[in-house]
Amino acid sequence: MNRWQLTQTARVIHGGGIIAYPTEAVFGLGCDPLNPDAVQNLLALKQRPMHKGLILIAADIAQLTPFIVPLTAEAETQLAETWPGPHTWLLPAHANTPRWIRGRHNTIAVRVTAHPIAAALCRTAGHALISTSANPAGKAPAISALRVRHYFPNMLDKILHGALGTETGPTPIRDLTTQKLVRPASA
Repeated sequence: MNRWQLTQTARVIHGGGIIAYPTEAVFGLGCDPLNPDAVQNLLALKQRPMHKGLILIAADIAQLTPFIVPLTAEAETQLAETWPGPHTWLLPAHANTPRWIRGRHNTIAVRVTAHPIAAALCRTAGHALISTSANPAGKAPAISALRVRHYFPNMLDKILHGALGTETGPTPIRDLTTQKLVRPASA
């Protein structure tokens, strides 16, 4: 992935656009999480209700700190054992975290990604990104840029091409407070 492509994609994000990009297992749809119009447009494309909430990905935990309550040393240690990597955690949401990100929940789903393109995109954009699978509700997640185009013809502002990671399905989601596995790893 060259620097120019990342810079152009970051400009699209900063301008309120919706992008598709490779992640650990599938292509994701993303946008600036603090742009309510962009998030609403993304939810409309996916046909996903806002109350379900969305995942944020980041290049490092510092990009997530505006959205989560301060972590205990024990929580930081537990997260450090799985990040960066294909592990999504539900963490207590900061009181200022917009409802359009967390939905009806008091937690927020977050991941520090190890996918080189997704992490580089977060670094280039300078903040965390919305990360939800690139598919309309009820359809299989896109595993190629061609499938993304098929699902969303002329509807996205940018598709960032690149190889997917080695995971075989969506990342597992675990609640940090309860330790409950909310979404198991795919086989």
